[in-house]
Amino acid sequence: MGMWVEVFESQPNFLCTKIGNKKKGKNNMKSSGIGGQAVIEGIMMKNQEQYAVAVRKPDQEIAIDIKNYQGIVKNKMVRNFPIVRGVLSFIDSLVLGMKTLTFSASFYEEDENSKPSKADQALNQLFKDKAEAVVMGATVCFSVVAAVALFMILPYLISDFLAPYVISTKLMALIEGVIRITIFIGYILLISCMKDIRRTFMYHGAEHKCINCIESGLPLTIENVRVSSKQHRRCGTSFLLIVMIISMVFFFFIQTSSPVMRVVIRLLLIPVIAGVSYEFIRFAGNSDSVLVEWLSKPGMWMQKLTTKEPDDSMIEVAIQAVEAVFDWKTWQVEQGYLSKEEADIMRAEEGFEFYETDDQ
Repeated sequence: MGMWVEVFESQPNFLCTKIGNKKKGKNNMKSSGIGGQAVIEGIMMKNQEQYAVAVRKPDQEIAIDIKNYQGIVKNKMVRNFPIVRGVLSFIDSLVLGMKTLTFSASFYEEDENSKPSKADQALNQLFKDKAEAVVMGATVCFSVVAAVALFMILPYLISDFLAPYVISTKLMALIEGVIRITIFIGYILLISCMKDIRRTFMYHGAEHKCINCIESGLPLTIENVRVSSKQHRRCGTSFLLIVMIISMVFFFFIQTSSPVMRVVIRLLLIPVIAGVSYEFIRFAGNSDSVLVEWLSKPGMWMQKLTTKEPDDSMIEVAIQAVEAVFDWKTWQVEQGYLSKEEADIMRAEEGFEFYETDDQ
């Protein structure tokens, strides 16, 4: 895999030119179904039930971990049920995110020879082989509670403080929504000041660029990825912003005079809001509608904060993460971006077997 980029860059120029002119443009982009996230000095890419984490180690080598993840719920009927699948997808993303972050962080421990802390020793004695899973579960739970407190409860408390000065309850719901979005943007701006977070945002940009490159019908080279967009409709940043906008709509119409019940309602509606938001992101990622494009713009604007331009070494990591779980050449042939002959040439020069398909 380390030589893959150099070999691919040696492809004849007519391939890149021909494919680039064939169906390039966002209105012709087709969803590949792959997704991912940035981790510490690396990227996770997921295709169906398989995912790969590629990490640039301190010695500059790239480590790749490939595993399967079926989700917390195995029943496909439940997993594919509208709204419910959004809630499950959100939970799965948290669990898988912690797994991949833990893997990437393992290469950057400050002192590998240091002894485990007393807390670690106690956990290992108490839970034995399940200690890591317990810590991961506790971290996910804490993250969810912290996010709910920061982005759901805090905006309500602030808006409730302003309630005596606002007559309309409908207006209060809108004010609460604006406060929620303001806190979210402020949080993003604050963490983006951290050096490590800025690098993570660069890897986030590399992840988007790779997916956009593939879905635009371009060969997955460093050059093509570099010029691809770092914004994507199916991004988690867009999802979080859509959650906040849709919550404004819900709280605008669903109201009660009891302060306690207002908090309870907000907590109970979180799964519903997350599910509806997921359906919108899912629809937007597969739609060329002008209306959907317009509605997706706020999320795309937000991605300017959470994605940065990556360097070539980051793009190389992203490419290897994609290649580990997704045969993009086969997909581009099936979508009509790439001819069988072009794919054969690429595979031959890379040392792979030819792509085979039944002639119709």
